[in-house]
Amino acid sequence: MRVLSGIQPSGALHLGNYLAMMEPMISYMDRSQLFVFIVNMHAMTSVADGEKLAQGTLEAASDFLALGLDPNRSIFWVQSDVPEVVELAWILTCITPMGLLERCHSYKDKIAKGISPNHGLFAYPVLMAADILLYQANTVPVGKDQKQHIEVTRDIAIKFNAIYGETFVIPEGEINDQVATVPGVDGQKMSKSYGNTIEIFLDEKNLKKRVMSIKTDSTPVDQPKDPEGCNLFQVYRHFAPKDRVEEVKRLYIDGGASYGVIKKELFEILWDLFRGPRLEKQKLVNDRGYIKSVLANGAAKARQIAMPTIEDVRWKVGMKY
Repeated sequence: MRVLSGIQPSGALHLGNYLAMMEPMISYMDRSQLFVFIVNMHAMTSVADGEKLAQGTLEAASDFLALGLDPNRSIFWVQSDVPEVVELAWILTCITPMGLLERCHSYKDKIAKGISPNHGLFAYPVLMAADILLYQANTVPVGKDQKQHIEVTRDIAIKFNAIYGETFVIPEGEINDQVATVPGVDGQKMSKSYGNTIEIFLDEKNLKKRVMSIKTDSTPVDQPKDPEGCNLFQVYRHFAPKDRVEEVKRLYIDGGASYGVIKKELFEILWDLFRGPRLEKQKLVNDRGYIKSVLANGAAKARQIAMPTIEDVRWKVGMKY
């Protein structure tokens, strides 16, 4: 089974990225053919600074490697290093109905948040479809906000197969409902676009500052609280030991939950959890040559797998004659 997912280098990677994508993908290394890539072309819809995008790409790569992604047990590359994906995206664009893209809520949501509308943002789902279909992926772990884009990918693949004959595997999206939406410090979905993230590799002072800034209400300590409606608890429950989560949940319900104490505990858990990866990240930051070689080798492996698909597509649509 081929499992594939990508992550944008549009800013420092955060706890939402870790829970929804990075940790699950790394866990697939020993049980599937794993494809992980840095989607730098997608990031161009929001990052117009070339130097920032290049640096963000290397940062995202070092983050993944520091967290345990093994390039010898996965295929790990940068999206733009496999140019065939752009060719396939154009071919798919030519059979994608406008109505299919106009119904995508992600575009509407981002425009409503003040992000400047552009064709790249509108056509984002088609490039994402090309990313998935080029490698004949079976399973695509995504966050809840990307579920509709997987449905678009399936629709495009089914239409292409109907027009030109069986070509693409029809992928399945995989969403972990437990981490479908991780709240940021302000209670909205944790997102680089909203500036409400808790980054994975913050230094001690800034990590503590971010955790302590998680928005909570003014309910007194001794009063009952709703754990399901609390931003702090929704982050805490993903990282604390299960028995402690149940204990804290009971304090919420019965009264006695102190937001300050829970925030301090969450900070200590996070600081300890990422201690090893933090040290590894420091080593990688000083060895850009190694990171670049890993990505180059990954791109070569990815292109080798992509070529049979794009060649088949070229013949079927009439680009080979």
